[in-house]
Amino acid sequence: MKNWKPLLAACALAPGLAGHSTAQIVVGQTVGVTGSAAITVKESMQGASLYLDSVNAQGGVGGQKIELVVLDDKFDPKLTLENARTLIEKHGAVALFMTRGTPHTQGIVPLLDEAGVVLVGPSTGAMALHKPVSRHVFNVRAPYQQEVERAIAHLNTLGVQRIGVIHVDDSFGADALAGALNGFKAHGSQALFIEKFDRSKPDFSAIAPRATKQLPQAVIFIGTGAAVVDGIKALRTAGMAGQIVTLSNNASGGFTKALGDQARGVVVTQVFPSERSINYPLIKEAMGLAKARGIEDLTPAMVEGFVNAKVLVEGLRRASPKPDRARLLTALEGMRKFDLGGLELSYSATDHSGLTFTDLSIIGSDGRFKR
Repeated sequence: MKNWKPLLAACALAPGLAGHSTAQIVVGQTVGVTGSAAITVKESMQGASLYLDSVNAQGGVGGQKIELVVLDDKFDPKLTLENARTLIEKHGAVALFMTRGTPHTQGIVPLLDEAGVVLVGPSTGAMALHKPVSRHVFNVRAPYQQEVERAIAHLNTLGVQRIGVIHVDDSFGADALAGALNGFKAHGSQALFIEKFDRSKPDFSAIAPRATKQLPQAVIFIGTGAAVVDGIKALRTAGMAGQIVTLSNNASGGFTKALGDQARGVVVTQVFPSERSINYPLIKEAMGLAKARGIEDLTPAMVEGFVNAKVLVEGLRRASPKPDRARLLTALEGMRKFDLGGLELSYSATDHSGLTFTDLSIIGSDGRFKR
């Protein structure tokens, strides 16, 4: 992605307790600005800033501007919890926004419930955040399990049967693996192999040759950012020639750039419309705001951030004139058939799932995601 620049009007990057917000509506975000997920995080943050900056430029919500206070958790679940507590207790955030990581997000749910603070648009598709309903978590993207099941169904239509799975050994990996097992069962098959790797110290020196020896026609690679990049390169170096599939959490320009020559042909599941699909008003809107900022191309991660920001702002608008934590919860649960711009989102007291959109893409020779 070109022309990325630090977030300005809508975001204050706070290293700790410094920089207490003076904004009238404070929203907090704890996310891995640095760490293994950083390449995708930067793009999703940029997408969110496109919309939040636009709203603030028009006077904010009911005349009150939104300030997004961001703390870097380095993609460490322990820091995620510490940062969330700081944002809630020290910065007085009315809501949290777009956390990243399954164990990271699951770890703060008790704190959200205790403080009565909603989290809007977590960048994880963990089923545990959908069922049973987590009272203070409002998902926007579809579940990972749905993505994996669709990928396996697609591979089966192509006659691909020898499918292996490599997954990170944490709650994200376990969740997506459950989706894969459901997908295999639905087509009367089973995984050729299942391998797992350590999230904090990924090592593919033994996994890659062991997987390659089994001659898979495809490998579903479940993990985040840098670890998946290293794993794919290890598989190709070991001589694995089959199709590689990874999930939407890696749908960023930074991911394809990091893969380099190994990017072409990698299939990436998607949970939002194509970043070039002008048939969707929300994509046209995002394109216009990006162009005004000198940004040449949108990426899927930017689209996710943009859509999440639209949901957040709509909730704040419905909670006006004086949005607080309780009013925002009520406003979000009352959201029915909200048109995001070609996609319709609804919540209720018994359903915080958001969208169900899923799609498949393949990385082309130009590094772009093709649908």
